[in-house]
Amino acid sequence: MIQPVRYAGGVVHLLDQRRLPAEEAWQACSSVEEVARAIETMAVRGAPAIGIAAAYGVALAAARGDSIAAAIRRLSATRPTAVNLHWALARMESRYRQLQAAGAGPREVAAALEAEARAIQQEDLAMNLRMAEHGAALLPAGARVLTHCNTGALATGGHGTALGVIRTAWQQGRLRHVWVDETRPVLQGARLTAWELQKEGIPHTLIVEGAAAAVMRSGQVDAVLVGADRIAASGDTANKIGTYMLAVLARHHGIPFYVVAPWSTVDAALPSGDAIPIEERDPREVTGYGDVRWAPEGTPAFNPAFDVTPAELITAIVTDRGVLRPPYRDAIAALAVPDEPGPPALGRPAQDLGCW
Repeated sequence: MIQPVRYAGGVVHLLDQRRLPAEEAWQACSSVEEVARAIETMAVRGAPAIGIAAAYGVALAAARGDSIAAAIRRLSATRPTAVNLHWALARMESRYRQLQAAGAGPREVAAALEAEARAIQQEDLAMNLRMAEHGAALLPAGARVLTHCNTGALATGGHGTALGVIRTAWQQGRLRHVWVDETRPVLQGARLTAWELQKEGIPHTLIVEGAAAAVMRSGQVDAVLVGADRIAASGDTANKIGTYMLAVLARHHGIPFYVVAPWSTVDAALPSGDAIPIEERDPREVTGYGDVRWAPEGTPAFNPAFDVTPAELITAIVTDRGVLRPPYRDAIAALAVPDEPGPPALGRPAQDLGCW
């Protein structure tokens, strides 16, 4: 099974997704700053995988005797949209406070925080497998699905969210074909999703985003499956830029549009998608790729990494706790656990937690 994040010997090892599919190379991070830079530069990406990497970053800080507060502040600032990052850091902070209150020493703290990070990773895999079963059951026999960005094992603790549903549906004999959006501007679909599907032997065809409408109109898509980086209490969902466009197209063509995400992606404290911060990345990602430039020098470019799909365009939200149907505000409230730890308020700096 593909696992993009590993922790061993006080080092966070990341499968460098910038170098796929040409090369399977691992990046070793021996400091919190190296983990943070790997997240910012998308060596590791995908909301759940980012959260896992950040959790191991906190464990790394404890193992090195660094300030836990400073580690959480630095890691929290890396990617603003994906709530899993902040959820994982809030969980690590909560565990650290428990250890502080119990008077634990540095070695005990380091061991306990490493165990907490490993638990986050293992639980994510278990959640993916539950979501995959829920989601596969929604697809008709012989389904032809369209997916966007990369939501597979590379983006999670293993198996995947939307791509995990696809993987399980294929194993169950329910899937016929996958249409893969290339996902401009950094081509996560073309580079990563196609790579995962090829490894699994799952039939697929790569298309540019501009071809999605034509493929839907031709009657070759039975469902659209996407992941999520943050889901508001209303059901409004932030995901990779281009998702909103697909949702509009799916509604026009009468095609079910499913969001697949672990419960840690749900931000029940956020009333609607209007409050979701949208990360903007380097415009040079749009004007070229790698060392190749195709736009004239000096061309301005707008490069939001995500967009928000309104809840009314979403047929169902598949989570590890079950399948949510509209009205989503009621469905999310019904599955929320009282006093459940959630992500810190947006923009809240980590408090001074002491230093080891």
